[in-house]
Amino acid sequence: MGDQVPVRCPVCRRTHTFAAPVYPCACGAPVAPPLVRGAPAEPITHRTWTEDWVTARCQACGRQDQWPQPELGCPCGTVLRIPVRPVTSRPRPTGPAAPTGPAAPSAPPAPFRSPAAAEARGGQAWLPTHIPLPRTAPAPRPTFRPVTIRTAGDAVATAALYLRWLGFEEIVQQKDWYASGLALRGPGLVAQVDPTTRPATLRAVECLWLNGLNEEALGVFFSLAGYASDARARADELGLPLFVMDLTGTPQPVNGPADALLSPGP
Repeated sequence: MGDQVPVRCPVCRRTHTFAAPVYPCACGAPVAPPLVRGAPAEPITHRTWTEDWVTARCQACGRQDQWPQPELGCPCGTVLRIPVRPVTSRPRPTGPAAPTGPAAPSAPPAPFRSPAAAEARGGQAWLPTHIPLPRTAPAPRPTFRPVTIRTAGDAVATAALYLRWLGFEEIVQQKDWYASGLALRGPGLVAQVDPTTRPATLRAVECLWLNGLNEEALGVFFSLAGYASDARARADELGLPLFVMDLTGTPQPVNGPADALLSPGP
């Protein structure tokens, strides 16, 4: 785990403790973007793929690489960009064996590996067809292992991985998901993934709920840019779980139905 800093949401005024995500350097050492303590977090209202990356230096080998900009999904539905200290000039090597010649070419970055399917619980598959109540939820789950989001397809794959981690089985990606709005299906489940740079709209939330109603399935919504205020209010009325995803690939619940779906119970 990287540095921890307090983060205050400028919209709802809640204060959170945020830990910088840690990534593997090509040399094998952990790397975390250096957070700026005390700097205000900014709500993300517009995204571009090229601007959502920061440079971080490995303290072990000095290598500099591009990693996802740290972000925090506030329960109020706002996605916050966490300030990162920019990388300055490369530090000089220290120690008696410090090299004096030209630096060796850096190794290619280590690829991200997709985690395996979520572990079975006691050898039994859990196929929820509704939001589990605290007293009927299964045992605590293992830690979710995220996958970095670089493209819209990565966002859909991450949502599928997360739903399997929640216990939904046989999750299938729809071929025409971007046109139809339904990205994923499974027994008793339909899911929508919005990878755009705008908050999800009221119409999108209501369409997902209607699709779930027609198929007698639970609808789950994933968004990269959060939700419009009226969309979130309507989702609360309908009992529709809403999640936000940052580029590190970690979905966060933003309303009560999502918290209930995530809760493993006592």
